[in-house]
Amino acid sequence: MNNTDRIYCAVYTRKSTTEGLEQEFSTLDSQREAGLNFIASQKGQGWIALPTEYDDGGFTGANIDRPALQQLLKDIESGRVNCVVVYKVDRLSRSLTDFAKLLEFFDRNNVTFVSVTQNFNTHNSMGRLTLNILLSFAQFEREIISERTKDKMSAARKKGRWLGGMPMLGYTVDKGNTALLPVPPEAEIVKEIFNLYLQHKTLMKVATILNERGITTKRHIFETGTILGGKLFDKPAVLAILSNYTCAGKVKYDGKIYDGLHEPIIPMETFQAVQELIAANRVRRIFPNNKNDSSLLRHVLWCAHCHTRMIPTYSSKKNIKYRYYVCQKAQKSGYHTCPTKSVNAHNIETEVIGKLKKIINASPELKSKNLVLNTPAWELLFPQERRRILNMLVESIEYSATNNKLSITLNEKGIMELEKELAHEI
Repeated sequence: MNNTDRIYCAVYTRKSTTEGLEQEFSTLDSQREAGLNFIASQKGQGWIALPTEYDDGGFTGANIDRPALQQLLKDIESGRVNCVVVYKVDRLSRSLTDFAKLLEFFDRNNVTFVSVTQNFNTHNSMGRLTLNILLSFAQFEREIISERTKDKMSAARKKGRWLGGMPMLGYTVDKGNTALLPVPPEAEIVKEIFNLYLQHKTLMKVATILNERGITTKRHIFETGTILGGKLFDKPAVLAILSNYTCAGKVKYDGKIYDGLHEPIIPMETFQAVQELIAANRVRRIFPNNKNDSSLLRHVLWCAHCHTRMIPTYSSKKNIKYRYYVCQKAQKSGYHTCPTKSVNAHNIETEVIGKLKKIINASPELKSKNLVLNTPAWELLFPQERRRILNMLVESIEYSATNNKLSITLNEKGIMELEKELAHEI
């Protein structure tokens, strides 16, 4: 037997929870032993078990974001693995879509897939048919479990029960993790936030006052040592508290409001008054979505002062549309925090195109590529196509309002791709 006759086999194991994994002989060990025994039975066919242990303990089969599986895929690509052996089909995946992609990946790399207990492999057509049938039932089972869980959560919400997660400022969770309990010092802060908003009528003013007093958002410390929250307030943080029905003793589920089993911090009348004020004060500024927006500098324009993206927005007055790019930090934390604030979209887009053309024309190498931007064809393109090409040409654009300066960083990889694309069209 020569090396070309050998089939190098990897045993993959998985368990959805970590329960029992600390035992001397866990379910992962049991799965691996079954796989090794099967490989040993095929020794006459040249099957050899690889020593690497591909074990995913505590990972769901609903997706492929698992460390051992990802390592296995890398080893397959590098040519180290010829066959993947599992105890049962659903150990590899419970998703029909993911499994189809994995099978395609195996085929592309000439890798056989074997299920020990279901006695088949993908080396023959019958094995493929059986696999698809079994996988369909595995996904059906997972979807049934998901629907049952959703129904239970829906019933619990309608009864006003707490379903877990991180409690909002003003509450903690009892030892059984089943009910919300008020935290008096935090509850007073929540009441003060509502009073401040009714008094000043602006989210930014409330955030500023809270920050001046040294009050921060709720701080959560997890068992892993990870800390979440405990930060300064901004407009979204204030709005999140003011619009949370939990503090009014309610539970919101699927767009409907139910009476909660927990004690309210804010009277419902006060809560409703705040919601009406929020609606009345809402700025009539529209942030277009990715699908319909043709803003040329979306994703590439940055505020040089705050090091945050500038996002496209517009307002309408007397049927006239005014477009801007707004610094995200200024939008969230107040315009006083940023010298850039917002810029006229048409003016900065024109300035960027003008400067980019100068950069291209000043470089003999770039000029020779005829990169659309420096040709008459640019003016004939649709807005979305202009943005696509600009994103290939440019890595980032920084704008500084203090000296009205633009700094453009070219996307070398994107330029190469665009050059190939243009050459293909020709």
